[in-house]
Amino acid sequence: MKQAKTVDEYLADVPDAARPTLDKVRQRLRAALPQDATEGLSYGMPAFKQNGKALVAYAAFKNHCSLFPMSGAVFAKLADELKPYKTSKGTLQFPMGNPLPAALIKKIVKTRLAELAAKK
Repeated sequence: MKQAKTVDEYLADVPDAARPTLDKVRQRLRAALPQDATEGLSYGMPAFKQNGKALVAYAAFKNHCSLFPMSGAVFAKLADELKPYKTSKGTLQFPMGNPLPAALIKKIVKTRLAELAAKK
């Protein structure tokens, strides 16, 4: 993939198999995030930020899609809900064609926002 300058450019360049999945994740993130969250790119991936802090990012890879909550602590707090998915220190992987459920995205966002609020 080429280096995108916007989220729409990034999504236009992902493989056809991943695009509908990422579109759905994007919609679900928008619904779960505060209205003042802004969309842009972070580390070359679509991301949402608030007050200059990256909240969550997502991306397509060769064989899967990923969600990045920009904090490993989120995974620790939601360990039970994340058991069906492959996780690593900073990424939650899910299959193309099977976007993360809206309820799970909402929990991830809520946990991330609570973490940032506690740091203030």
